[in-house]
Amino acid sequence: MPEKCVLWRTVAGLGLLTMFAGCVATEQMPTGKSLYERIGGKPVISVVVEQGMANVLADTRINGRFATADIRKLKGYLVDHLCMATGGPCTYSGRAMKTAHAGMRISTGDAGAFVEDLVKAMELAKVPAQEKGELLDLLGSMKKDIIEAR
Repeated sequence: MPEKCVLWRTVAGLGLLTMFAGCVATEQMPTGKSLYERIGGKPVISVVVEQGMANVLADTRINGRFATADIRKLKGYLVDHLCMATGGPCTYSGRAMKTAHAGMRISTGDAGAFVEDLVKAMELAKVPAQEKGELLDLLGSMKKDIIEAR
């Protein structure tokens, strides 16, 4: 199975969501359908990213971190990254996570808030629980590349 860099991984522990960083193999269920197909493809990923970023921008815990960001460009990168990570046909062309987040002093709390906002978006998009769990699991291994402050 090809290895794909993924964006997030969520670990629930005492109700706290944290992110991890790295690359993991894209997994497929025994049905042979990729997570990308089972989620609903790029249209659903696009809705999740659009709503997720709307949630982030309304979230006073972290919205200040995005005050100078090119949100349209960021959403495009997120869609491509999630599409690729779930087995879709997209190619992520953004910077490596460590490079993109260097010097930002992102805390575990910041990362947790971002993931919470993304989870709310998946719930609104009615991503099934199994696929939501798989996506959150796939979106992982970024902690060491994103979180700089505890």
